[in-house]
Amino acid sequence: MDQPQANLTPANLVALHGTKSSVVLELDGDSAPLWRYWGPRLLDEVSLPSLRSTRREPSFSLNEDVPLAVFPTFGIGWFGPSALLAHRCGRDFSQSWTGCAVERDGGAVRFTLTDDVAGVAVTISLALDSASDILTIKTSLTNTGQHGLDVPHLASACLPLPDEALALEHYTGRHNHEFQLQQEALGRGGWRRENRRGITGHSGPCGAVVSGKGGGAWGAQLAWSGNHVQSIDWIDDGQFVWQLGEWLAPGEIRLAAGETLTAPEVLATFSPEGADGVARNFHAAVRARMSWPGGKMKSRPVHLNTWEGFYFDHDEDALRELADAAAEVGIERFVLDDGWFHRRDDDTRALGDWWPDTGKYPNGLAPLAAHVTDLGMEFGLWVEPEMVNPDSDLFRAHPDWALQIAGRPMLTARNQLVLDLTRAEVSDYLFGCVERLLSDLPISYLKWDHNRDLTTAGNALGSAAYRAQVLAVYALLDRIRAAHPAVEIESCAGGGGRIDPGIAMRTHRFWVSDCIDAVSRLPIQRGFLQFMPPELMGSHIGASPAHSTGRSQTLDFRAAVALTGHLGVEFDVRRLATEDRARLKHWIALYKTLRGQIHQSTVCRGDAGDGLVWQAHGSPSQDDDSWLLFVYRVTPTEQRHTPAVRLPFLDKGARYQVSVIEPASDSAQYYPGAWLRNAGLPLPPMKAESATIYRIRRR
Repeated sequence: MDQPQANLTPANLVALHGTKSSVVLELDGDSAPLWRYWGPRLLDEVSLPSLRSTRREPSFSLNEDVPLAVFPTFGIGWFGPSALLAHRCGRDFSQSWTGCAVERDGGAVRFTLTDDVAGVAVTISLALDSASDILTIKTSLTNTGQHGLDVPHLASACLPLPDEALALEHYTGRHNHEFQLQQEALGRGGWRRENRRGITGHSGPCGAVVSGKGGGAWGAQLAWSGNHVQSIDWIDDGQFVWQLGEWLAPGEIRLAAGETLTAPEVLATFSPEGADGVARNFHAAVRARMSWPGGKMKSRPVHLNTWEGFYFDHDEDALRELADAAAEVGIERFVLDDGWFHRRDDDTRALGDWWPDTGKYPNGLAPLAAHVTDLGMEFGLWVEPEMVNPDSDLFRAHPDWALQIAGRPMLTARNQLVLDLTRAEVSDYLFGCVERLLSDLPISYLKWDHNRDLTTAGNALGSAAYRAQVLAVYALLDRIRAAHPAVEIESCAGGGGRIDPGIAMRTHRFWVSDCIDAVSRLPIQRGFLQFMPPELMGSHIGASPAHSTGRSQTLDFRAAVALTGHLGVEFDVRRLATEDRARLKHWIALYKTLRGQIHQSTVCRGDAGDGLVWQAHGSPSQDDDSWLLFVYRVTPTEQRHTPAVRLPFLDKGARYQVSVIEPASDSAQYYPGAWLRNAGLPLPPMKAESATIYRIRRR
């Protein structure tokens, strides 16, 4: 008969508590700590039996079981995915910890694992923010041996998922079609996604959401703007292990003696409120990481971007007229897009030659910039510093500055190559070009683009440079921000190709997609909001028909879709009919009255069926329980009566006033919160590709 086991003492357990979640790890002597729990909030005092004392030895197994650790390794009895793959010319291929040092600091803990046999040390920091329930994980590897260590793989985090985890939501995408939701059941077959494009990719961040039986959800995303990999594997006790990290190219990492490799951070969270709860936690974490000019976000100004209105056909007089028209309808920032610099008449030439084209701008950009600022608008400028065209003065002078592999063709995309920013002379040249523009002109905003994937990404030594390139981009952005701290930067990569928490620490807005078709934008923006807050979501009112799809939608529908992010306009405002110009002015004015609530808000998303989707932005507190509800009919109804919209985010014990903002209405109706949660808000008949905007206030 088994003897009863004494419960572990607090000295043997590490418990981190947030507002709605908890993390528990068990110290395991000199080995890596064991995962015990990640889920709904527990009591502050956690006491339980040792994991090893409660596990039994199954048939055909090791005499000593190897449970899931915070950093599992290959070759020592763990048969699941290893957090580390490393070797020294084929030796020291297996790691097993001979020491574990623990440092605790409130809601954070740091483990330092050492292996005196293989000559490696790993440091893992976990911090659970009590306000956002975000678990931030940082991992680094040090070569403590005497010889070089090759590292094909280092996981940023290995996370436990319980057996109640049921389904996975992740995203795929391409240019003009980002953030396309994929849903699938979790099973024993495992799941794996790899990105080897050199940038985050048009699917979105390396991350996903896993839902459980009770309505709770786990989420994680990697704070990294380059190659990445994530996997979810079933393990023998019916649970799953979720691993996220950087995808490393062959030979990319070899650590010299004493050298350290730091993996990208992981932001992970559990929420009892499902995918929307996960999104809210992510939003809080990204907001806390932002670095705004002056230390605080100002109201997000209404953009006008010249790209789809002018493309490369720049005419200074016409652009002045456009600025006049933009100011008249209430636009607050004028962004001059591609086509302004030396010999840039199409996308085949001139990237790298960052000075104004004298044919289009005989006196430089200063007169146009002054005209814009005299109208009371900010002046912004498009740049793509990381790229070079073969047909450019820069490339003719320095063909060796492009990423390349000796003996291999230099593959172009959009007629351009990628500059090797890991070379100091290249980064210095680009800093000088951008710094001169920012010093000579009243530029308050840069649209920073990146219009291709990385291929033949070898450095001057012929080694893979994907990781080093990302770090060099970060360093260049940091250098520019330090020199010009008042300038805001937008991250664009052919639309949504570089959106993640890593680049968010250095920028202030994301261009979510080059597709501005309002119907296409609804799922794209919904997917973006799973990971990033709405104030960072560049969302423009585009032309009709849309340039990317050819579909036409009313100005009102296009505006209602764009209103839920950082609003912009991307067409030639001069060409609007009088009635449409008045409507555009109305929508811009409406945005200015609502942006204070839309930005920094709590976001909820839903699908009412029958072609109806909705999105709510709120301030759910006792002092100010108010919401903006955007309801969109995407397709014609297939039912005689429109379904009601259930609003599960409202307080069932409160009473609410519901009024229509758009189309404008003076009427208001009153409902119990329980009714709106369970029976739903009745909707009026709506035509396809139309929207209704409500204000909901606690009364």
